[in-house]
Amino acid sequence: MSSSVERAGVGSLQPSRSRQQLQKRRLDDWVLLDVPSDITIEVSGTSFQLHKFPLVSRSGRIRKLITELRDADVSRIELLNLPGGTESFEMVAKFCYGVNFEITTSNVAQLRCASQYLEMTEDYASENLVSRSEAYLDGVVCQSLEMSVEVLQKCESLLPLAEELRVVGRCVDAIASKACTEQIASSFSRLEYSSSGRLHMNKQAKATGDWWIEDLSVLQIVFYQRVVEAMKCRGVRPESIGASLVNYAEKLLKRKPTFWNEQMPGPSASCEEKMLVETISGLLPVEKLAVPMNFLFGLLRSVVMLDCGMACRLNLERRIGSQLEMASLDDLLIPSLQHPGETMFDVDTVHRILVIFSQQDDSDSEDGESGYDSDGVHPPTQTALAKVGKLIDGYLAEIAPDANLKLAKFVVIADTLPGYARTVDDGLYRAIDIYLKAHQGLSDLERKRLCKLIDFHKLSEEASAHAAQNERLPLQAMVQVLYIEQLKLRNALSCSPHNLSHQKTSSYRSMHISSGALSAAMSPRDTYASLRRENRELKLELSRMRVRLNDLEKGHACMKEDMEKCGSRKLMNSISRKIGRLNIFVRSPFVASSSPSKTPQSGDHKVTTTRFD
Repeated sequence: MSSSVERAGVGSLQPSRSRQQLQKRRLDDWVLLDVPSDITIEVSGTSFQLHKFPLVSRSGRIRKLITELRDADVSRIELLNLPGGTESFEMVAKFCYGVNFEITTSNVAQLRCASQYLEMTEDYASENLVSRSEAYLDGVVCQSLEMSVEVLQKCESLLPLAEELRVVGRCVDAIASKACTEQIASSFSRLEYSSSGRLHMNKQAKATGDWWIEDLSVLQIVFYQRVVEAMKCRGVRPESIGASLVNYAEKLLKRKPTFWNEQMPGPSASCEEKMLVETISGLLPVEKLAVPMNFLFGLLRSVVMLDCGMACRLNLERRIGSQLEMASLDDLLIPSLQHPGETMFDVDTVHRILVIFSQQDDSDSEDGESGYDSDGVHPPTQTALAKVGKLIDGYLAEIAPDANLKLAKFVVIADTLPGYARTVDDGLYRAIDIYLKAHQGLSDLERKRLCKLIDFHKLSEEASAHAAQNERLPLQAMVQVLYIEQLKLRNALSCSPHNLSHQKTSSYRSMHISSGALSAAMSPRDTYASLRRENRELKLELSRMRVRLNDLEKGHACMKEDMEKCGSRKLMNSISRKIGRLNIFVRSPFVASSSPSKTPQSGDHKVTTTRFD
């Protein structure tokens, strides 16, 4: 018996004999058993014992094959690369035999592609399978977001024919359109009238238009990319797209355990994961705060580990740098590749991000390259600078113990931010102290270079006290700390509520001048000892002033209580006596009187009482 085979591509593996028998028994339910079969159709290694007439009445391809080889007595045809394989052909054969079956989202993509492959158009029969599957796609599938996602997922194994027949394109457009419509409807549902009669958005009401985010996580990255791009064109909210990207990456992490792993991936997984990371990075919305900062840093870690393209890496660094104040310390601790001689953490990447943050006011000309809206790029505010200043000080303290961290890298990170970014330099001092402790082999010149980063005027009292006795600091820095501390003590004394006498103030001024002259003449070590001695004296005097001030406050409180309990006329004499005892710095008329029998006038009482009130 001669046979004819249609060569349309690479053949499939032959099934086992038991599989063929099982397939034959399944076909017995709908094949005409009383009429002997006159043709065998082989699809993906499975044989179908069928009849020519039902097939040629619907399929143009099978009709042409039988017509062209009529003289050869065709009894066997092999259909290679039939979309959907055995499952699709069984449904097609049922359709040709007039057996009823339901077109669903699970099989419509296969039926559409298989019917096109077999040329089941209206030229051979009315209401043929092509038109029936097209009607279901347009009238049912494209009217529902969930159905469109399910059909699009089935198209993954039907490429490129599903793309040529626009099954993929129609599903993508339907998903984007329905998502946009859902968000608009959700926004309208959150509108309400205020007490003044104005229409406004209820921000406390939960948005319900993003339920589709979970549905998209089942798509392959190629289709998911097309859906997200279509959504952007349709105007879907950036935060919704960002939430979808985060959810998709989390599901991808479950499907691929090596994704976002901080260990170097194998060569087989590297190319695929690199493509995934670069694609997700390219889909990020251009608007700030559309995705969480930890997600951006997670992508950046993956980019570093997988050694992705420089364009992808710089894009992520720009996005992070534009909103660095939202980051946490754990985000900045990006592991390095850990080659011999390298630091534990990727310091260079953090430095580039920090430079981008500090130079945002100069980045207007780069908006076109970075992909950001010009309206979204602004110089960092003082609040943002203060947050980043604390963040970087904490980062410096974390990387300072690394023995491989060079002084130049430490200094360049600490010096990138402007001086006004730090209101207090305690964090920077702590980081430098840790670095000095971990790198004890530094020269005096290198230690001086480190200490130049600190503004000792911005150290707290506790930090100044620690720095004044820190032997790891250069001696000049310790002298500078003591001198600044002395100035602060003198300012505290001069700004006291009750000033010292003119004589004592003059003595302090003369001491200040002599001290300055002495410091210029003496060595730094002698100056250090002299300043410490003077600071102790100033602190003692300041503590005395505080004790006296506390006594005055207690006396004043007692006077107010006495005035509330009794009439003011009966207590005038007692008030005057208390004022005379408490007033230390200003002598009252009562004390100044040399005659004990002389009594003050009523006006004197008023002046004294007003002075203390």
